[in-house]
Amino acid sequence: MEILVCVKRVPDTAENEIEVAGDGNDIERDDLVYSVNEWDNYAVEEAIQIVDKVGGSVTIVSVGDEDAEEVVRREMAMGANDGILLTDDAFEGSDGKGIATLLKAAADKGNYDLILTGAQADDGAGQVGGMLAAMLDLPYASIVNKIETLDDKKLNVGREIEGGNQEMNEIDLPCVLSIQTGINEPRYVGIRGIRKVASAEIPVWGTSDLGIAADSVGKAGARVKRVDYFVPELGGGADILDGTMEEMSDKLIELLKAKGGIK
Repeated sequence: MEILVCVKRVPDTAENEIEVAGDGNDIERDDLVYSVNEWDNYAVEEAIQIVDKVGGSVTIVSVGDEDAEEVVRREMAMGANDGILLTDDAFEGSDGKGIATLLKAAADKGNYDLILTGAQADDGAGQVGGMLAAMLDLPYASIVNKIETLDDKKLNVGREIEGGNQEMNEIDLPCVLSIQTGINEPRYVGIRGIRKVASAEIPVWGTSDLGIAADSVGKAGARVKRVDYFVPELGGGADILDGTMEEMSDKLIELLKAKGGIK
């Protein structure tokens, strides 16, 4: 099975204090520590496990500047076979649709049975996987936390839905899946793996390589623009209730009445 996994280089929230930039339309990016997006890392691990079972290869693709090469190599050190970096000045400022457009162009250059993305990345929109599937006209499932290979034409996928429930569905290949954290336990990347891929050739594709117009992506093609970042003002705090269940219930009712929640 030929699998393409889309990954992104993002600020590592465990290593950084995220602050709003002075102009208010971005975060302070100087001296940030970056890593691979957590959801994407689970997607790569799942792809590797599938290939270990049924054979095939895993290709990593990332949209970003030249620094994004480090996350492509990291995922190759994890066990992926190949990597592709999509970078061009024209890609700067792409919105979700722009990123999906770039990934679609990359996917069209291969012959993939399965395309995986993380369920979401650092902007929290969770939209690229669905847009990519629509552009490729492929079946799609989001928030996937279980994959079972049925045969070379179908998968059985589990999705996390409301109320902590699980649903299982058959989906035809080729397809696009957005992977939820917790689907597996991503393996440790050791020094040996890093050294193994240190000299591996990673193709770098720009607009001409992908056959797309520069004004269809980046700031020129973006329909959604980042206007403002701000830190919400802190509220007055919380009322902590104590006592027995009956006493706390009575206090809660009185508070709701006092605040106009009930009459």
